[in-house]
Amino acid sequence: MRRVVITGIGTVNALAQDVPGTFAAFRAGRCGIGPLNFRDAERLSIRIGAELRNWRPEASFSAKELPLYDRVTQYALVAGAEAVAMAGLPMGLGPRGGVILGTAAGGIQTWEESYRAVFAEGRSRVSPLVVPRLMLNAPASHLSIRHGLTGPVLAVSSACASANHAMGLALQQIRAGAADVMLTGGAEAMLCFGGVKAWEGLRVLAPDACRPFSLGRRGMVIGDGAGVLVFEAEEHARARGAVPLAEVAGFGMTADAADIVAPNVAGAARAMRAALRDAGMAPQDLGYINAHGTGTLANDRAESAAILEVCGVAPPPVSSTKAMHGHAIGATGALEAIACVQALREGLLPPTLGFEAADPDCPLDIVALHARPARVEAALSNAFAFGGLNAVLAFRRA
Repeated sequence: MRRVVITGIGTVNALAQDVPGTFAAFRAGRCGIGPLNFRDAERLSIRIGAELRNWRPEASFSAKELPLYDRVTQYALVAGAEAVAMAGLPMGLGPRGGVILGTAAGGIQTWEESYRAVFAEGRSRVSPLVVPRLMLNAPASHLSIRHGLTGPVLAVSSACASANHAMGLALQQIRAGAADVMLTGGAEAMLCFGGVKAWEGLRVLAPDACRPFSLGRRGMVIGDGAGVLVFEAEEHARARGAVPLAEVAGFGMTADAADIVAPNVAGAARAMRAALRDAGMAPQDLGYINAHGTGTLANDRAESAAILEVCGVAPPPVSSTKAMHGHAIGATGALEAIACVQALREGLLPPTLGFEAADPDCPLDIVALHARPARVEAALSNAFAFGGLNAVLAFRRA
């Protein structure tokens, strides 16, 4: 079976609009969550989120390109350009290169603007570019166009597990020989009035801060952004002199087949075991777990139980970076995979901000408040989505 490595990473998120800035924020334990600043935000009950500040699309795209791109696609293209540049990928990969990208909502801001135009403002028509802007495959398709990738290209939408599912499928494409290089990860731009208002209805959003695994936690905080990673067959990377950042060692996915929103310990544990089995790892090989860790009472309790079931009474250190970059829904797994790359390469575990006190229902070794130095040989990244869909990736030090 072909080994798969990561040769490039790129991101835009509430912490920074590139990888160096994001790594610096992880080291410093800086929080990207703050007051929302978009149209009608004052009408919301929840007015905080991990929003990209000072986003300037005109600095990255021409006046001709901008009408084609919802913000979700803008994020994906900027993150993808950084990842491709870091990997030193040549143009012309053609059918040996592809894209699998996750997103939960696609061009939701285009939906909102169009509904406003038709229903609130009484207009009788919308732009002919509305459908190409809002479709969930727009970010993946534009990445393939921009970088000349004509192999497997598709979008994955499985709520909060979208990016992890996308990366797992990309891993499988390379292992199967369908491609040598895949751009993968996720993008999301849900921070608009309609996006937040929909989540308010679920009553899972925190009004003040995201405090994963902490006593007193009150819910999740939505974030925006994108993470794009270059997955590459190891022999292909070495043949062109690329430096692997980490190995993508395993992937596991399961379905709870139970409740549409409630977390399920058994399904989560099966996904973690499947990823370890696929990687040829034992639980004791793990030096770090980047948890799904949303900050809701039910999720953190269930995930803690699943980790203990898989790893025993002495699991590896755990953190949730959502307390810094927010829950970026379909992109969040990609941001967390990038955090795992930093842990493997720099020996630094990113912190869980907002942690106030240990919760007896979450008896884990939480990396709380400050980054922790630790040599990490292997790491897991968990994603457990509404719909009972679980996707877990295992990474190994290159």
